[in-house]
Amino acid sequence: MRDQEPLPGSASAERRLSTKEAAELLGVKPETVYAYVSRGQLSSRRVPGGRGSTFEAKEVEALARRNRRESSGSSGSGGELSVRTRITLIDRDRYYFRGVDAVELAARHSYEEIAEWLWTGQLRPGVTFTAPDAAVDVARRAVDALPEHTGPTDRLRVAAIAAAVADPLRFDLSEEAVLGSARTLIPTLVAALPPALRDRRDDGPLAHRLWTRLTGRPADEASLRALDTALGLLVDHDLAASTLAVRVAASARAHAYAAVSAGLGVLEGPLHGAASGLAHRLLLDVLDRGDAAPVIAEELRAGRRIPGLGHRLYPGEDPRARALFGLLEEIPRAEPALAAAHDIAATAARHTPLHANVDLALAVFTASSGMPATAGETIFAVARTAGWIAHALEEYGERPLRMRPSGIYVGPKPPRPLPE
Repeated sequence: MRDQEPLPGSASAERRLSTKEAAELLGVKPETVYAYVSRGQLSSRRVPGGRGSTFEAKEVEALARRNRRESSGSSGSGGELSVRTRITLIDRDRYYFRGVDAVELAARHSYEEIAEWLWTGQLRPGVTFTAPDAAVDVARRAVDALPEHTGPTDRLRVAAIAAAVADPLRFDLSEEAVLGSARTLIPTLVAALPPALRDRRDDGPLAHRLWTRLTGRPADEASLRALDTALGLLVDHDLAASTLAVRVAASARAHAYAAVSAGLGVLEGPLHGAASGLAHRLLLDVLDRGDAAPVIAEELRAGRRIPGLGHRLYPGEDPRARALFGLLEEIPRAEPALAAAHDIAATAARHTPLHANVDLALAVFTASSGMPATAGETIFAVARTAGWIAHALEEYGERPLRMRPSGIYVGPKPPRPLPE
């Protein structure tokens, strides 16, 4: 087969390559070669009596071929772009973070601990993220200058840009520097949001701090647990549209703040992060009228699809919704909204089997917690920021500018005369 032939100018499989030679063959920096080793994509051997490492030529050539196929989009799936990733696997009715069941992780670990797992493959029990005062002050001033009607994603995007300007090291794309930025960016985003409670909280677990930005109601342990679990469940979901945007930005070597901003821009679309807000409003309408049937009939008559139902990646029940519904059942005040959600799902599924997705579960949480319809979008964006950072880190280890599909020109055939 052609793939088994040596690359032009490649070294013989019998000899080993130095780090410099391996980097040249792969078209990457020497630091990236060691990143491949840390991910298990390459094996290395120390030079006897020396400080460097050597690499098997055949293994390096195989990795170079894979990278070349990926950059050309030859994935064997009709020409669609395919991206190798070690972060998230979605398999039927379950999904996994670095091979570990994501629902079990969210049930047993905090959002910050799950973020660390995504970034490093290691758990740091009890870890909390804190933001430097200087970054928070800059981000708050920028967000406070926005009009009162500004949406949550716009606030977060402005906060991310402000935090970037306050970080002189933002252009350092080494793993250590990016992780340092990530651990301060996420709490800065939360701290920059206007408080819903008079006494906003700026310490403790991130979920506790976020609660004070979403509702004026006092927090209880069951609700805080549900919010923290929701953040953990939503931290990543493979190559969603916003995540792909982040990887494109990272492929062009945009810094982490800019990559997150790219994700936030895509997230604002009604078919992505804003979907929970639509489900929230539908849920309130059903609660107000006491019956899902007329509400759904009106939605369908208007030509709108029912939000919060079905997911193209899950033929059955969305595992994130199942986990969140289970926690909401332990919160007494959520009972009416839960009943309304079940009514919506049952009514809509009379002819076509549909299941509630995480947007509807998130809507039950926000509606029963006295939060605005935009709260689900905020939760989604804050949660997904950690996943975006994980994908940006992974992309920084790949060949730059590889996320470049070829356009298929279908316009007028040239040459044409200049327009008059």
